[in-house]
Amino acid sequence: MGVPAFFRWLSRKYPSIIVHCVEEKGKECNGVRIPVDTTKPNPNEVEFDNLYLDMNGIIHPCTHPEDKPAPKNEDEMMVAIFEYIDRLFNIVRPRRVLYMAIDGVAPRAKMNQQRSRRFRASKEGVELVEEKQRMREEIIQRGGYLPPEEMKERFDSNCITPGTEFMDNLAQCLRYYVADRLSNDPGWKNVVVFLSDASVPGEGEHKIMDFIRRQRAQPNHDPNTHHCLCGADADLIMLGLATHEPNFTIIREEFKPNKPRPCALCNQLGHDIKDCQGTAREKQGEHDEFADTMPASEQEFIFIRLCVLREYLAKELTMASLPFPFDFERSIDDWVFMCFFVGNDFLPHLPSLEIREGAIDRLVNIYKDVVHKTGGYLTQNGYVNLERVEMIMQAVGVAEDNIFKKRKEDDEHFKRRNKEKRKRMKAEQQGPAYLTTGQFAPQALGGRHRPEPVHNARHQAYDMRMQGREQHNKDAAQSLKAMMRNGGNSSAGPSDSKDSRGMKRKAEDSDSEPEPEDNVRLWEEGWKQRYYKTKFDVDVSDEDFRRKVVQSYVEGLCWVLRYYYQGCASWKWYFPFHYAPFASDFKDIKEMFSDFEKDTKPFKPLEQLMGVFPAASGNFLPATWRNLMSSPDSSIIDFYPDDFAIDLNGKKYAWQGVALLPFVDERRLRSALADVYPDLTLEEVKRNSLGSDLLFLGKSHPLFDFIRELYRVETQEGTEIPAELCHGIQGTLNLDDDPILPDKPVKSPIPMLRDISQNYSVGVKFKDPQYADGFVFKAVLLSGAKIPSPVLKPGDWENRNREPWRPRLGFNPNRQQAHLDQSGFRALGHSMNRNRGGGGQYSNAPPPGNYHQGNYRPPHSGGHQPFQHSRQNSFQGAPPSFQPQFPRQQQQPYRGGGHGWDRAMQTQHSAYHQNANRERGGAGQGGGSGGGGGSGGSYQHHYNQSRDDWHDRRDNRGQHHQGYSSGRGYPAPPPSRRYNWN
Repeated sequence: MGVPAFFRWLSRKYPSIIVHCVEEKGKECNGVRIPVDTTKPNPNEVEFDNLYLDMNGIIHPCTHPEDKPAPKNEDEMMVAIFEYIDRLFNIVRPRRVLYMAIDGVAPRAKMNQQRSRRFRASKEGVELVEEKQRMREEIIQRGGYLPPEEMKERFDSNCITPGTEFMDNLAQCLRYYVADRLSNDPGWKNVVVFLSDASVPGEGEHKIMDFIRRQRAQPNHDPNTHHCLCGADADLIMLGLATHEPNFTIIREEFKPNKPRPCALCNQLGHDIKDCQGTAREKQGEHDEFADTMPASEQEFIFIRLCVLREYLAKELTMASLPFPFDFERSIDDWVFMCFFVGNDFLPHLPSLEIREGAIDRLVNIYKDVVHKTGGYLTQNGYVNLERVEMIMQAVGVAEDNIFKKRKEDDEHFKRRNKEKRKRMKAEQQGPAYLTTGQFAPQALGGRHRPEPVHNARHQAYDMRMQGREQHNKDAAQSLKAMMRNGGNSSAGPSDSKDSRGMKRKAEDSDSEPEPEDNVRLWEEGWKQRYYKTKFDVDVSDEDFRRKVVQSYVEGLCWVLRYYYQGCASWKWYFPFHYAPFASDFKDIKEMFSDFEKDTKPFKPLEQLMGVFPAASGNFLPATWRNLMSSPDSSIIDFYPDDFAIDLNGKKYAWQGVALLPFVDERRLRSALADVYPDLTLEEVKRNSLGSDLLFLGKSHPLFDFIRELYRVETQEGTEIPAELCHGIQGTLNLDDDPILPDKPVKSPIPMLRDISQNYSVGVKFKDPQYADGFVFKAVLLSGAKIPSPVLKPGDWENRNREPWRPRLGFNPNRQQAHLDQSGFRALGHSMNRNRGGGGQYSNAPPPGNYHQGNYRPPHSGGHQPFQHSRQNSFQGAPPSFQPQFPRQQQQPYRGGGHGWDRAMQTQHSAYHQNANRERGGAGQGGGSGGGGGSGGSYQHHYNQSRDDWHDRRDNRGQHHQGYSSGRGYPAPPPSRRYNWN
């Protein structure tokens, strides 16, 4: 589920949930690549048991990446997917389970969103081709240069849908990949690999959740299993909380906004296609050898620690003086439920609730106010108490009018700020109207040439006044001419003179941007009447229709929560409207829902393709099926419009709007397909069938001999897994029709990769443990579960939105900062060749640029000077020149948000003086005590100031400084004046 802005809001409100991944890189020796040894302890200082991969979040960026050149063919795509999984395995290093889940046929409620996405993608692809052709013709007519147009077939990402040949090939390639790693990689030898490909019904993340739910309901489940789930969708956070597992972590790519993208026309960075000028590309390298390389940094990963999020929520949701016992696990379920109102993949969000406007905080505050009246929690084990939910909705409904007005005010304020910002940027680009010359001309900071001395100030000032008066007269004359041309109506001032000389102003130079028409106007009286008339084409007085919309939405809330906690309640249910009702419409909802239809079945893969694909993607379907999408005589031709409207619904961009597509009627679709089913080939029939999960393991695993024996006796019945052989994992095993067997070669489906001649892995069909109809999975902490040690300190909670925050590396809260002791300084002195005349290897190296983001600045003496170490004072006599001098009143106590360079400089300065006092003997001190003009006096002055500043910083931090003496709290050495060496 993609909830826009949810993760951004969550990471800003609860920043300590984020930990940056520590990744060990492979090495290369004499041209031979040495892979990472994943059998070693995890460098993140935490050991994970199970790693789950939501594969669609891997497939899409590997097949059509945005920040690097796309793979040339399908084989390269598969290799990119293998490398991505290898990288994740290297970071997480699971010790028990690797579960790879690809999206299969989705429930009907999800298919509506899939249909919208695929129709949008097809429409945007056609529009991009037309835009490129139009811009190409314009640029060539102007005499611009463009590279020759490549006759390259565009990759249609719609093929990443169950039932296509691409997904069938992907499943085969992943079987080969798993067999290769289990046979050759030591880090995989004790790992059980589950593969749930696109032939298995269900969304990838929900197949993973179903596996976890069913395993934790078994008596042999380890309640302290450490789970790690990979995926970028926001709903993974809610799904992880819904498991009530105490050790649950999510790994995802770190989002970096404003990544540069090449122009779709000339493939150059720095502009979009609409701004392309057709200029020749600059040469990349002396001989243009880097022409085909795109500058791109490797994507980094972050961990989201749900155990820390649980700590935050415990602070936020704990309520005192309740008329019933407080249950933190139940309050988490209520929080997850309330997040559904701001958006999910199955229901549109309520008009009055936007994440960017603090909707979740508003709901939590209302929840804490109302829960005393409700008499209990909103949910239990995935079932909703509608009477209590109605109280929450009515409280939101009371505030709806003010919410809409506040939204309009904020929007107008945002537009005004943008308008002023554009004006400032435009003025800065034009530069000042008049610049002085001569002796008073502006001088560049840091320039080598000194300004000329003033010889005749009064004469120079007279010239400046005359020049300014002439410029003013010119501006007045130009304004008068502009007013006469416009018939006496002109508001142009001097700054507008260049734009008003008979030339039409460009649209992008205008102070106001074109706004999409909004006929609803939620901020004005009568908004509910206009909303229902515009969006539903009914009058607000039609109570029956409004009640029908609310009833469908209530059913949707119950379906979504059940989907999260118990599995798919109905494969057929879906929300049959494009828009949501208002919160104030939720009246008398207690009796609106009873239960869902039982024993519903999912679509078959090719049937789902017919339900979600536009006609432009019909090439992935059999010919006769494809004809139903385009033939005028087709009985379902209305399901596949060539064009469709997108309602911005108060938003600014088309991707935020609502695609107004007709809903697919399941009965009509199945009736039309009944005539073309006989046309399927054997291969297409196989692709259209529902498959099974697969289990793989290597010969070192205790379960290996058990599975090999099943194949030897050729048992035809399902066999239960002995829990003691597989870390408590249970389920049913069945022989695979096309198995991977030990000691039998595995043929590579990718020509560029070799066959596996020595295979030591085995594969078998796997089925999750089954439970009786009506069984309810309990949303509770299991007996024996150990809650992780608290991570948050009081300051993390109280100052989370005010203090700068620095991400923590790894999972170890007691990691010590690196520092140099005496031996370290001696080694550094040797590496810098202090005894040689030419200076050391690092003697003239400035600190990295990012260090200047903190309080540290290179010291200045007089004018601007570059940072450097002098040979005379490089660890010999005077203190190092990189010591920052802080005014005492400007020093700030360290609260965890500073930069490492500041603290490193403080630590190095302290350690340096301790070494100097011990090793130099009386030479330096003598000069200092005598008060003469040697370097000793300056040295002593700097030392005393540094020592006092060091004590101030230590006292402000409220903790001992660890830079000296291995953390045992030794005091700093005394001033040298205390010793009389005479």
